[in-house]
This record gives sequence, structure tokens and C-alpha cells, in this order.
Amino acid sequence: MSSEPETSNRRYLLSAAVAAGAGGVIAGVLSGAMATATRQGPVIQVQVRRRFRDKVILITGATSGIGAAAAKMFAAEGGKVAFCGRRENRGAQVEREIRAAGGEASYIRADVRVESDVQRFVDQAAERYGGLDVCFNNAGITIERPLHEYTSAEWDDVVGTDLRGNFLALKYEIPHLLRRGGGVVVVTASSNAIATTGKRSAYSAAKRGLVGMVQAAAQDYADSNIRINTLIPGTTDTELVRRAAGMMDAPDALWKPAVALWAKANVAVAHRLATAEEIATVALALASDEFTFITGAQIVVDGGKTAHA
Repeated sequence: MSSEPETSNRRYLLSAAVAAGAGGVIAGVLSGAMATATRQGPVIQVQVRRRFRDKVILITGATSGIGAAAAKMFAAEGGKVAFCGRRENRGAQVEREIRAAGGEASYIRADVRVESDVQRFVDQAAERYGGLDVCFNNAGITIERPLHEYTSAEWDDVVGTDLRGNFLALKYEIPHLLRRGGGVVVVTASSNAIATTGKRSAYSAAKRGLVGMVQAAAQDYADSNIRINTLIPGTTDTELVRRAAGMMDAPDALWKPAVALWAKANVAVAHRLATAEEIATVALALASDEFTFITGAQIVVDGGKTAHA
């Protein structure tokens, strides 16, 4: 029997070492990953509370991961969802899934690094649905390497997407929210803004910068009935994590047991990765009318990581 499948499997499992927050795969990953029982995230049921009925929801970075999960949840609760991302095929797929489930959504291609793209996306969304009520600024990327090994272009790419991209989103969203008489913005940062590890200097700098930006912006617009908060998720099972691990092409049958085994030993305190739906659920809560006294806050949803750090 050929040994190639086994060799490929081992290569995938070894590459899980760099999964967002993964320092190194623990010793037993190769021999025990497929058989070891690991903790799994709960299945999040779509709510039927209709908290966002007839509200206009704008989401950046929603072609996969937390953003896509949030888009589906906002639409399921009655929101009219406009979302962006760079991958047109994935954006069209998410839009189809939402519409097939009876929701309202429009994918508009935009790259948050490009100011004209951001302005066009925000203005088109507001024009299509008659204004803005909620903005979930979620787009982000990471490149992981020791600080001196970053090229200037790589550093600029991470900071330009994660920090400048969020500035641009707010810059063009705020006027629409002011015309609306108020609204809510949720900005996705990361637990790396609080407690980080090596090879994440660009990502951590950008995400920590978001916390400061939101704290100041929340004070700028509180008197205009606009609430702005930072969502701080821990390591989440998304494409961003798979891409950082070099395992985008790995089948779930390899990825899930490998990363779950790593998480069991390395993710305090939950000992597992979050699901995209678990994080999206908190974004919806912050965007709802149930937490009207929360603004300028950092809501940590990290399974106990930063409490343990």
C-alpha cells in the first residue's frame, strides 16, 4: 500500500502548529489525534426573537467565519443585511444561503484596505435599504512571523486591514448613523489585544489599536445615540485560523481532531476553540436593544484565555 496518504496526513497535522494561538502541536498529535475524545462547541440554534426586524445591518468581512455566521443570524432575526468581502464566489454563496432561508441580504464586493471601496460599499448598502442601523465591523487578517522578519508590505497589509480598515468603515458609517438618529457599531478585535504570544506583533498591534480607537470614538458619538463597542473573541475555528496554520486544503477529518487535540492542551480555560456561531451570538447581543448602557466597552469572549494569562 502506498505511504503517500499517511505522509500527507502527517504534513497536515504538523502544520496545525501555527493555528491562531497554536504554539506547537503537542507530542501525541500524530498518533492520537484521530482517536482522542475532545470537547466540542455547542450547536447554536438560530433565534426567532426578531430583534432586528426591519433594521439595516452592515457587516464587513462576512464571506466566511464569524462574519458569515453573523450575517445569517442577523437575517434570521429579521435584519436586512448588506455585507462585503473580497471573495466574490463566497459572498454570492452566503447571499444565496440567506435568501434560501427566507432572509434578506446583499453581497457587495469591497476591500477594506481601499478607501473608495469602503465608501461605495457603505453608501450602496444605505441606499439599497434606506439607511443604517447596525454595523458589525469584522474584517481582519493575520500574518505570523518574528517581528524583524516582516516585510514592510506585510506589516502594512495587516495593520491596513485590521486597524485602518476599521477606521475607514467607521468614517463612512457614522454619517449614516447620525442621519438615522443613532445606531450601534460592534468592532471585532481579538484576545491578542490583551494577552498575546510571539509572531503576532502586527496582529496584536492592530487589534490593540482597535480597542483604543473604539474607546475614543464611543465618547465622540455617545451624545448622538450611537453606541460603539469592541468584541474580543478568543481563538475561533475559522478560515483565518486554518490559513494561519497552512491547512486551508486539509479535510475536516484531519483538521478537526488535530486542532481539537492541540486546543485541549493549549487553550485555557475552555480547552477548545470557539465556534464562529458562539462569537456571532455575542455580536448580535451587543447590537440589540437589550444592552443600551454598554458603550466604549471591551466584551471578552475567549473561553477564559485572558483570565488565565
